[in-house]
Amino acid sequence: MTDGGDADGSEAGRDRPRLADSRDLDTVYQPAEDSRLLAEVAVDRIDGGLVCEVGVGSGYVARRVADETGACVVGTDVTSEACRQAHKAGVEVICANLVDPFHGDAFDAVLFNPPYLPTPPEIEWDDPMERALSGGEDGRAVVDPFLGSVGRVLAPEGVAYLLVSTLTGLDAVRERATAAGLAVERVRSESYPFEELVVLELGIQKD
Repeated sequence: MTDGGDADGSEAGRDRPRLADSRDLDTVYQPAEDSRLLAEVAVDRIDGGLVCEVGVGSGYVARRVADETGACVVGTDVTSEACRQAHKAGVEVICANLVDPFHGDAFDAVLFNPPYLPTPPEIEWDDPMERALSGGEDGRAVVDPFLGSVGRVLAPEGVAYLLVSTLTGLDAVRERATAAGLAVERVRSESYPFEELVVLELGIQKD
């Protein structure tokens, strides 16, 4: 519903601005505090290799990692406009969901700044910025599928860097990661008035 209308076509729904307009944002998520935090961690901890950024958006994180680490970086995103912007930024990009297109053990590192804002179902709208920001009712609607799939594409010594918010429920994220066979380490965080942003390093659990 990119026009902001309700599913039933009500006048009230059509009068609502799209989420992107109401938040004064573009239709593709642009670099913000969370983007910069993830990029800084990735640049500090990645040393070349093959890297995938899931939810590549504008291409900011992927471009920094490629430029500052020498890594070969590919991005994925579910929105065509994000894919176009990332491509214009010089990022090789595939329009796809999460890591679905890739073979197993493909990447030395995977990066993801997911939609993590908890959003009640009654105020969710179907527009590009909703996809970029809303993590569903508990904030983990995209985080959980990512945790369930990222281990498949990590090389044996590969790592994933996942940015989450305390609004998302860090304990629940850790539990889901552990259940998916991933080891979890908190590597960096930044505090803001209403939340703490946290970068988690994920790796394959050792026997």
